Amino acid sequence: MKWHENTMVNIDKVWTTYIEGLEQSLDMLDRDIREAKDMAKACTNEWCTATEHILDDLSNSVFSIHEPVTSKPERSQRIKALRRRIHDIYADYRSLPRA
Repeated sequence: MKWHENTMVNIDKVWTTYIEGLEQSLDMLDRDIREAKDMAKACTNEWCTATEHILDDLSNSVFSIHEPVTSKPERSQRIKALRRRIHDIYADYRSLPRA
């Protein structure tokens, strides 16, 4: 069944792209929060609100992932790592000095 094999390859590509996008988004957010740590009272109301919305959206995306049955073990590990990173990034965010 060639169509089945092609479908599985396409699904694998999409999952890889999705996870890479989440990883890149977390990298950017993590970088912003680390930069904000170096500033006194960096967490203005506007910045904090926007950051919380982004954290909420990324958390919902990461924690609502339902892996397909055909998921590879490496992908499962990447998803688990994403979930740990969300917790770590949130802890860093909460430790920022407030304005």
